[in-house]
Amino acid sequence: MALFKAFINSPVGPKTTHFWGPVSNLGFFIAGVADMKKPPEMLSGNMTGVLCVYSALFMRFAWMVRPRNHMLLASHALNESVQLYQLSRWAKGKGYLQPKEDKAPSST
Repeated sequence: MALFKAFINSPVGPKTTHFWGPVSNLGFFIAGVADMKKPPEMLSGNMTGVLCVYSALFMRFAWMVRPRNHMLLASHALNESVQLYQLSRWAKGKGYLQPKEDKAPSST
């Protein structure tokens, strides 16, 4: 019981935004996982790219803020991984990640 009380009253406990911020950010991760079932044509490259930059910036913020917020770092790392995967699906769907063919001049 003392351990639970210590968590409740800690600087990163449920009485603070250090707890509820990461919990709410898990919504981005859950939405990204749900979007894995969608075809790549339905994904927005702009929005996915923005979410990648957002998560990367806030991973750094979570690491630098005092007290260090490991939950926020983890939630943004999860979101970053899922959004990078979605961005790769979108880019493959648009043909941006196709292997380039060698167009060497033929000697006859």
